[in-house]
Amino acid sequence: MRVGIPVEARPAERRVAGLPETVTTLIGAGLAVDVQAGAGRHAHASDAAYRAAGANTIPDHPAGQSDVVVSVQPPTVEQATALREGDITISFLQPNAERELVDVLVANKVTAFSLDLLPRVTRAQSVDALSSQALVAGYRAVVEAVNRLPKFLPMFTTAAGTIPPAKVLVLGAGVAGLQAIATARRLGAVVEAYDVRAAARDEVRSLGARFLELDLETQQGVYAEAQSETFLERQRELIAERVAASDVVISTAAIPGRKAPVLVTTDMLKAMAPGSVVVDLAAESGGNVTASSPGEETWVGEVLVYGARNMPSSMPVHASRLYARNVANLLMMMTKDGRVEPDLTDEVLAGCCLTHAGELRRELP
Repeated sequence: MRVGIPVEARPAERRVAGLPETVTTLIGAGLAVDVQAGAGRHAHASDAAYRAAGANTIPDHPAGQSDVVVSVQPPTVEQATALREGDITISFLQPNAERELVDVLVANKVTAFSLDLLPRVTRAQSVDALSSQALVAGYRAVVEAVNRLPKFLPMFTTAAGTIPPAKVLVLGAGVAGLQAIATARRLGAVVEAYDVRAAARDEVRSLGARFLELDLETQQGVYAEAQSETFLERQRELIAERVAASDVVISTAAIPGRKAPVLVTTDMLKAMAPGSVVVDLAAESGGNVTASSPGEETWVGEVLVYGARNMPSSMPVHASRLYARNVANLLMMMTKDGRVEPDLTDEVLAGCCLTHAGELRRELP
């Protein structure tokens, strides 16, 4: 069976779903690998490196040629139309935003796996692409904030006086938030963080940050859940003072498949000091910050709000390395004796399988 790795078709996507090192893994499992010429260009993986790993380079998209097509972004409708009955796709399909594509996959009887639907179970950790890419986003968010902040992050003591460290507030302490905390701390900032989950408290403190204790009921689960508007309104009231006292705010609170909760309002932004910077990692799912727009900088008074768009794509080398390993691990779960035959009674595979044999396996809102 053949696995195809295409050039990403969606605008501004610089990652790739397979690298020479994962090609070696797939070939070792008895699979053949087709790589569209130039697929690894942004990740600095040359066509020659793919061929040296044993892959074939092809001029066109592998849809209709390869039995399995792996990508970061979902295929276009046109590409999906070329897929044959029984073909398999693996990507961040984002089905709620891709209804026409889903209809084509069902009609063509394609087995489509969406990594954003992966169940949160221990066995799925090695294929958890949401977490691996969130790590990249959390790191990059701090870098983007530093690039826009007109002051130092660390403290400096000089003959001309002492410059105090910047204050950074991180909202949401999942994978992206924890990486943002760690990065800001490495750069010398004083960091505070808040998360609705009680389990995040010790993780935040272990990174040297202060955990904000708010007079609110906390969640006991490992993953955040949607909150009522009454809860969110009280939450905003309690964090407003800490937002105003911060030089940088990085918001990371997102719930897959749902609109992001609003944590920072326009009035809260206006209370921040001139020159402050806010980076909203949830901008693409509605935004944690009222003024944010994906991929754009917005000024609210003298405060700069940056709405992140596809942040992992801005670091294609390591983002691709992590994602390609996630994809290879998922393929290994469904490969035996050179055949990719997913067992849909397996909770991991069943959980992220969106379409199969002409059926939509998950109800969409």
